[in-house]
Amino acid sequence: MTSPQGGFARELAAIDLKGLSLYAELATDADVTAALAADRVDLRHLAALLSPAAERRLEELASAAQHVTRQRFGKAVRLFAPLYVSNACLSTCTYCGFAKNLDVTRRTLSIDEVEAEARLLTDRGFRHLLLVAGEHRIETSADYLVGVLERLRPFVPSLSIETQTWSDDTYSRLVAAGLEGVIHYQETYDRTRYAEVHAAGWKRDFDRRLNSTERAAESGVRRLGIGSLLGLAEDWRADVLALAAHADFLLRKYWRTEVTMSLPRIKPSASGFQPLVPVTDPAYVQALSALRLAVPDAGIVLSTREPAALRDGLVNLMVTSMSAGSSTEPGGYSTPGASQEQFSISDERSPADVAAMLEAAGFEPVWKDAFGLHETVGL
Repeated sequence: MTSPQGGFARELAAIDLKGLSLYAELATDADVTAALAADRVDLRHLAALLSPAAERRLEELASAAQHVTRQRFGKAVRLFAPLYVSNACLSTCTYCGFAKNLDVTRRTLSIDEVEAEARLLTDRGFRHLLLVAGEHRIETSADYLVGVLERLRPFVPSLSIETQTWSDDTYSRLVAAGLEGVIHYQETYDRTRYAEVHAAGWKRDFDRRLNSTERAAESGVRRLGIGSLLGLAEDWRADVLALAAHADFLLRKYWRTEVTMSLPRIKPSASGFQPLVPVTDPAYVQALSALRLAVPDAGIVLSTREPAALRDGLVNLMVTSMSAGSSTEPGGYSTPGASQEQFSISDERSPADVAAMLEAAGFEPVWKDAFGLHETVGL
């Protein structure tokens, strides 16, 4: 197992996030110009691109991000659907609608029920499914997930999970059962804030969470997804900087894997959590554009948390993968309203409508691809 003092944990400890964030606040127009002209955008350049000075040049920043996206990814956009298998949870994360302390309707799907949901989604065109569960090592045990993967593998080409963290041996079992991708969002890279919002449970262990993506990669997982939950910490710029550093580390160390990044914003949930500092739409576009320039070879994922009009604009700039027609409750595709959703969605368009939008804008919706295909489109 990766040591808490090794891997990206060591690199993160050496980054002066507070200093870089302060530089971002004070960066000048000349600093922004230098960052935009850089052959390689380092963390100091990224800080300048996240500055108030850069926000005043948002159109120029977004255009640069669009150019890099076209170079690296062409106009192909992968479509996927989250499939929530359980909202049972033994962790208390203060921002989450599945938190253990909440009095909400819980449900864990049987393997037959998961298959029914998956077949409904494949009938809608999806070939990339993300299996999502709360942190409950009994109801959604390793054996349960292996059973789900083995059941779905014959008719779903690409299966990923967003669950609790696991040991190396368990990830190896899951890979053997058909697992291709693992999503582990750190939520915030600020240790102090992380401890405040993760009050109890397995997820409270910052280092275990941070190292989980490395454990998955070393066990043969081929797609790695990381992200920061904007609005969770007061300094959103520091989290974007840390996320970029994390993605760069993974691309360097696990160069045969596909790495994706995401910057979801906090949305209403049963937790009642309110963001410390709401991230405005212009700041959100700025963060994603700057992230694209800093880590040009990583995919950028966008969920249905964001409204349709904003999603349509962002996919034209830097997004390479997006969900569509999503439900965030177990069984939500076949029996909506039977259990608690994790958070509310904003883009309620059907998968067909999202695909039509992409085609009308000149993009290729990718329902099924070989591993890494959309990474080489347009090269």
